[in-house]
Amino acid sequence: MHAKKEKEVKENIFSYIESLRSQLCAMGDNLFDNPETGLQEFQSMKLLTEYLEKNDFSVEPGIGGLETAFRATWKQSEEGPSIGLLCEYDALEGLGHACAHHMQGPAIIGAALALQKCCREMPHRIVIYGTPAEETVGGKITMLDNGCFRDIDVALMMHGAPTTTTDIKSLAMSNFNVTFRGTSAHAALAPEKGRSALDGILLLFQGIEFLREHVLEDTRMHYTITDAGGPGNVVPKKATAWFSLRSYDRQYLDTVIRRFRKIVQGAALMTETEAEITETKSLDNKIPTLLLNKILMDNARLVNAPRRTPPREKTGSTDFGNVMYRLPGSCIRVAFVPEGTSSHSEEYIKAGKSREAHDAIILGAKILAASAFDILNSPKVLKEIHKEFERNKAAFLET
Repeated sequence: MHAKKEKEVKENIFSYIESLRSQLCAMGDNLFDNPETGLQEFQSMKLLTEYLEKNDFSVEPGIGGLETAFRATWKQSEEGPSIGLLCEYDALEGLGHACAHHMQGPAIIGAALALQKCCREMPHRIVIYGTPAEETVGGKITMLDNGCFRDIDVALMMHGAPTTTTDIKSLAMSNFNVTFRGTSAHAALAPEKGRSALDGILLLFQGIEFLREHVLEDTRMHYTITDAGGPGNVVPKKATAWFSLRSYDRQYLDTVIRRFRKIVQGAALMTETEAEITETKSLDNKIPTLLLNKILMDNARLVNAPRRTPPREKTGSTDFGNVMYRLPGSCIRVAFVPEGTSSHSEEYIKAGKSREAHDAIILGAKILAASAFDILNSPKVLKEIHKEFERNKAAFLET
């Protein structure tokens, strides 16, 4: 497409999204005022899907094994790229939308409607995935296991943030509950008859501390006791602890996990107890696609998004990493709070319905729609995105 025509299409996209400003921002405020935690986002899902149905999207609720997940599709043609737009809408227990997930649904809906309206001459499909429980169980993991995301060529998201940027890395993470079972006894009168489950946990903690010296620098290991087993004058029969192990490389993290399991077995052997390990969450690291990051940031510059910064080399853990481990994806983070502000904070709550938050919804929609247009406008671009993704994934798997 000629450069003049490309500029005209993007101007039409931006103008159309602006025409939706009041509706999209009201939707974001509604989600903010009615926060729902993971797997309980029934009203949030209803708000988003009803709006999509009114705009000719075919909606499938309860997909991927999760009641509050959904897929919404609109087809301009059976041919052409399939653009995936993903959104989260779960809140934090006791904090509400302190991670700005209330912005995501309105932003991706704005982007989807703009593509639907302004790119009708370009063969494509729009697939919106509503992905619940990112903060808790990691809904995208279950959805992947049940066949979701296989119908899209690229996965795009937006997120409110202190700066406008993209990510390069994220931490792979595995969480575990470990339960030790021993033999109860009176701690003063018959301690020799007891086998302390709590001792097993304390030895496991000590083993983790010795392990820290012999792992790569990016490895993170956190733990806490969730059940110490009862009063101090009774040898604990049962005790439980929680562990989180992280690394920027899933392949390497798996080797750390194998060593962790051996330490658990050793602690049980030393205390003559039994130990049970349950993995509760497993997140992969993101496989970055820098070309896709560049397209998003080029369009962030085009719409003059605030506080643009270079891509983040290191970030926390997210179930979007599991998606990006399997297909090209990227998330545009759009500034709406002061630089340096931490998410999951009171500052995020205070800014949740601010003018800056509303602007971030609109800017996020514009960036996503314009980036999708760039992909639709050049088949070569999508091929290059997939080639880079495969190269980068191969490099991760070889390490």
